[in-house]
Amino acid sequence: MGITAKSTQANFELVPSGSHIARCYAMTEIGTVEEPYKGEIKKLHKVRVTWELPLETKVFNPEKGEQPFSISKEYTLSMHEKSNLRKDLSSWRGRGFTDDEAKAFDITKLLGVACMVNVVHNQGQNGNTYANVMAISPLPKGTQCPAQVNKTFVFSFENFDQDAFNSLSDYLKERIVKTPEYKGRNERPEPIGNDFGHVSGDDDLPF
Repeated sequence: MGITAKSTQANFELVPSGSHIARCYAMTEIGTVEEPYKGEIKKLHKVRVTWELPLETKVFNPEKGEQPFSISKEYTLSMHEKSNLRKDLSSWRGRGFTDDEAKAFDITKLLGVACMVNVVHNQGQNGNTYANVMAISPLPKGTQCPAQVNKTFVFSFENFDQDAFNSLSDYLKERIVKTPEYKGRNERPEPIGNDFGHVSGDDDLPF
C-alpha cells in the first residue's frame, strides 16, 4: 500500500510545513515497480494515499475559487511489522495491528477518515524543495475536521476504471503503464504483495 506527493519549486506551491488537519480522499494503486534498496533492485508494489488540508486553501483555478491544498505519500503495499505503511496506520488510528488484522488490511477504509499530518520541507539532490508527510496521528480530542471538499477517488487494478486512469497526472500514468499489473490487467494476474484485502475493525477506531 502506498504514496508520496512531491511539489517542486518550479511548478507547484509547496504545502506549508507544520501540523495540519487533513482528510484522506484519494487512493491510487501504482503497481509493482523496481527500486534500488541496499545495493539491490527490489520489486515493490506501490500505492499513493492523498489527503486534503481543509484549513489550508488557495485559489488554484479562478473558476473554482478557493480549494484546499492536497498532499500525498507513497507506500509499499505491505503490512509487514517493519513497513512504513503499518507504522503510519498504527500511529493514525492510535493502536497497533494484530497479526490477523495485518494479514489483509483494506486500505480503502482510510478514505474519508480525518487525521493530523505533519509536513516537513526537504531539499532534494536536484536542489528543489519538497513537501513530505513525515508523521500521521489521530485528531486531538474535541477537534473537528471540516466536511470533505474533493470527490473521493480510487484507482485500482482489481476494478480497473479507464476514466479514473485517464484523470491521473502524466507522471503517474507513465509509471503505471510500465507495471506488470497494467500490462496484464486483462489476464487478471496474481497480485505481488498485499492486495486490497479486508478485515473487520474495532468500532471505536477510525479504521
